[in-house]
Amino acid sequence: MVRQRLQSLREKMKEKGIHAYLVPTDDFHGSEYVGDYFKCREYITGFTGSAGTALVMQDMAGLWTDGRYFIQAERQMAGSGVTLFRMGEPGVPTLHEFLKEHVKEGECLGFDGRTVSAREAERLEKLMEGNHALVKSDIDLIGEVWEDRPALSCEPVWELDLCWAGEPREEKCRKIREEMKKKGADAFLLTSLEDIAWMLNIRGNDIHCCPVVLSYLLMTEQEICLFAGEKAFSQQIQDSLEKAGVSLYGYEEIYDYLQKLPEGIKVLLNKGKVNGRLVNCLPKDTVILDQVNPTLLPKALKNETEVENERIAHIKDGTAVTKFIFWLKKNVGKISITELSAAKKLEELRREQEHFLGNSFDPIISYGEHAAMNHYSATPETDIPVLPEGLLLADTGGHYLEGSTDITRTIAMGALTEEQKKFFTAVLRGNLNLAAAKFRQGCRGVNLDYLARGPLWEMEEDFNHGTGHGVGYLLSVHEDPNGIRWKILPDREDSAVFEEGMITSNEPGYYVEGQYGIRHENLMVCKKAAEKDGKTFLCFENLTMAPFDLEAVVPEQMTEKERELLNEYHAQVFEKIGPHLTEEEREWLREATRRI
Repeated sequence: MVRQRLQSLREKMKEKGIHAYLVPTDDFHGSEYVGDYFKCREYITGFTGSAGTALVMQDMAGLWTDGRYFIQAERQMAGSGVTLFRMGEPGVPTLHEFLKEHVKEGECLGFDGRTVSAREAERLEKLMEGNHALVKSDIDLIGEVWEDRPALSCEPVWELDLCWAGEPREEKCRKIREEMKKKGADAFLLTSLEDIAWMLNIRGNDIHCCPVVLSYLLMTEQEICLFAGEKAFSQQIQDSLEKAGVSLYGYEEIYDYLQKLPEGIKVLLNKGKVNGRLVNCLPKDTVILDQVNPTLLPKALKNETEVENERIAHIKDGTAVTKFIFWLKKNVGKISITELSAAKKLEELRREQEHFLGNSFDPIISYGEHAAMNHYSATPETDIPVLPEGLLLADTGGHYLEGSTDITRTIAMGALTEEQKKFFTAVLRGNLNLAAAKFRQGCRGVNLDYLARGPLWEMEEDFNHGTGHGVGYLLSVHEDPNGIRWKILPDREDSAVFEEGMITSNEPGYYVEGQYGIRHENLMVCKKAAEKDGKTFLCFENLTMAPFDLEAVVPEQMTEKERELLNEYHAQVFEKIGPHLTEEEREWLREATRRI
């Protein structure tokens, strides 16, 4: 199937005079996850992961993706004619290096400028200029060959009431306008779906597992123009938005609207987020203020209402996950359990919780060697039985009106090897040490990452993904600008200074290809710890409440402090989750959270 699609694309490329065609993962908004309409890279390569860029030429097709997806991409693209380029590995050229070497003078690089950020489009144009090659960025070749392409989503929009949002949209808009003034901007162009949903207190269902609305927003001192599918908005919501000064336009009208802006207007936007086609539509004499979106940080700093709601959400979610672990332990080897049926059971348990809206991402329930693939998600073709031995990794989450959750527990299904226990404990030590951090205000994730990796680094081992990411409030579970990783990556906005109210994941791991995988993940909220001599110190509070599996822990491998940290955490879990369980489940949890 992929080979046939590649052949159709190559024929279209010949017809249009395109020698190399880029197919990014992105939609028109730079979203991490995309709706079915936008899954062009998946269509042309067969790879279903959430990150990667495809390049198609007449004599080759390649996919560039990162370490999270090496194993998955290799398996999904086997026999497709698409070559995997393992980003960051020794000897592997970057996409730009490959283009520079293989696109010759007089040839043409093509891509759909709506799916490439303005910053990346500029880089590609400069790169091709150096090769004396051409760029055509207004062409959607996948759309021309994808005959049964799904329709653009236009799901109903709903309002997030003040009791959940904690701040009215009018106040949020006022603050953003203040930031515009400080920066000398006449207009602010916003295309990030999470930021628009946050600012206007609206939610939708246009992206799977991410409750956002396909839309663009242009704010000036006088008006706020929202470009979206008008059929998605009830009259009541339109009236509510209008009272806040928001006018609704059609989704595609944004391109014509930008062309008609006044000459010399100063537009604030982030070229790393706004697509290239939109920037090309601005009048030529527009003054572009290329800066981080002023919505980014306020969205990450959860207000008191949001933080308190999140605590409630995590008790609900922890109840479901704890019931799930109990169910697994009680039934493995007695009834048929597979990766998919386990995921279904966990979703059923979540649905029993009040205000549950749906999964916050596709569940990663991976047993045995499947857990070595960081972001494996079972399909009917890959689904395997869960046996009463080894480790099962469950990385899942839910959306509630009270907020979003993201939790990973690695569960002993039966007998384990000493090696598995050793690394299970090492990863757990990293999680506990990071959660217990007390640090000077001004620290970033790179200052704290060693706390999580230290136990593994001491063994000369590591894991090939970030240690933590920001999490939105009933939005994406991957939210900038806060994050935790061991090195700073260019063009990433997840290296901000930690501030009160930021919610961040804590998820060290360890993976042995073809054998097993381990990850322990809690969400934490950043809080003030103390002030002394004019210095402010911060700390983390665990939001996630569910037991770590003591059957896989080697207490002798832990320091006295680490054992006490685990005991204190488990005491909290029993106190907060115990009252929501049956008597049998509660007695099991009492033993599962015993002191070590």
